[in-house]
Amino acid sequence: MKPNRLVLALLPVALLAGCASAPSAEKQAAMADEARKTAGGLIQTLGGELKAAMTTGGPANAIGVCKEKAPQIAAEAAQRTGMKIKRVSPKNRNPKGVPDAWETQALADLDKRLAAGEKPETLDTWAVVDAAGGKEFRYAKALVTQPVCTNCHGPAENLSPEVKAKLAAEYPDDKAIGYAPGSIRGVLSIRKPM
Repeated sequence: MKPNRLVLALLPVALLAGCASAPSAEKQAAMADEARKTAGGLIQTLGGELKAAMTTGGPANAIGVCKEKAPQIAAEAAQRTGMKIKRVSPKNRNPKGVPDAWETQALADLDKRLAAGEKPETLDTWAVVDAAGGKEFRYAKALVTQPVCTNCHGPAENLSPEVKAKLAAEYPDDKAIGYAPGSIRGVLSIRKPM
């Protein structure tokens, strides 16, 4: 298993803060595995919903899945796991999807790893951080743009008139376009109090 770069980068801070309060490496790895499984299940479920919506009504129909069904899928997973789950991006579509400082740093790290040739399916990171209520486990899984995603997230000139109209109606302040296949368009962010 490859060491997690964000965890390694934060290790000196953790040492200064006192390792006694940080969970063991084994516990962190177990939490990362749980978050990875949760993220994988969410992405798979959402992908199936998007595929079904596109089959029945084209890309414009899929926009409703992301707006309505994706939060429901995340809420169900959160209830099962005790995790807080959301999708964030610096070019957000949902006004609530703006990354915080940790997520912004995670995105930068994941972009560097992608540029260095790491496989998209392995792009995730995690850390234990100090939060208002105590220690918190944070996890981010890169949302890598697939060719089909460009129907709604690609360059503006390539979007169909139906998609443009639906985006304008549903997300008047949309910033989530201009992506090419293989680029990271955001992360699935998971956090869990410890």
